[in-house]
Amino acid sequence: MSIAPMMDRTDRHFRYFMRQITRRTLLYTEMVTSAAIIHGDREKLLGFSPEEKPLVLQIGGDQPQELAICAEIAEDMGYDQVNLNVGCPSSRVQDGNFGACLMAQPQRVAEAVSKMQQRVNIPVTVKHRIGIDDRDRYEDMANFVEIVSGSGCQQFTVHARKAWLQGLSPKDNRNIPPLRYEDVHRLKQEFPHLLIEINGGLTTFSQVHEQLKSVDAVMIGRAAYDNPYLFATADQEFYGEKTIPLTRHQVVEAMFPYLEYWLSRGVKLNSIMRHVLQLFSGQPGTKAWKRYLSENGYLAGAGVEVVQEALTQVPQNDD
Repeated sequence: MSIAPMMDRTDRHFRYFMRQITRRTLLYTEMVTSAAIIHGDREKLLGFSPEEKPLVLQIGGDQPQELAICAEIAEDMGYDQVNLNVGCPSSRVQDGNFGACLMAQPQRVAEAVSKMQQRVNIPVTVKHRIGIDDRDRYEDMANFVEIVSGSGCQQFTVHARKAWLQGLSPKDNRNIPPLRYEDVHRLKQEFPHLLIEINGGLTTFSQVHEQLKSVDAVMIGRAAYDNPYLFATADQEFYGEKTIPLTRHQVVEAMFPYLEYWLSRGVKLNSIMRHVLQLFSGQPGTKAWKRYLSENGYLAGAGVEVVQEALTQVPQNDD
């Protein structure tokens, strides 16, 4: 199981929060460009707490030598894997010649993966689509995977919806065109030696169990953000853990020392707690919880007491 990299979502605060719910699910950073990693503030862009591991850094870029340097930086900082984004369809990403448009350049992706692997001992993986624009036959995807795996890549995360590089916004492309899970299942059948993970439109653990009959792993995206407590039983269901999950209230209380630490460093309460708003999704009191945090979390000097008061809006017996 993994939670997908999501821009403006899977930052270090969200990941720490999710670690109170699931210890074993693989977590990803937001996509960070190779140029930003090399030239930017690395601690701000790449810093993480040890509790967030296992953790993957997702990189966007198309220059093999730059990507190799970034992979080495990731390993030195303690990341468990590095993932190359070959799936994002946004126009800004296309302008930089990376993301989904790289599916049309499998040799370039293979070269990048090869150079990255030469520099590090941690796994280098690729996240891609089933196709782009009119290059969307199963055979096109299989050719891409065959070429890239030839460079030594052993793990592919496949978003089972093709990317439209023109004519659709990334938001619309989340739902259009239809998902084609069967193509990902076929990929696993024809490349049994590779680890194939499926992504796209999966929102329940019953769906995950069904998918695991055909592939090796499952990645969940927006559902993890919209309903984070979905993962409360992930460690037990998929990793055989015997521990008892924290209740929703206990999850929030476990965050208090973390909140105190970052508040003391000048971070605003709402920049952390915005990720926690959906914790009580579907529970009595969730509207009051979200309203109290939204109305008070941004105020100057807002501290843990705001979260404590917000918790009183939610009945504990509904955990």
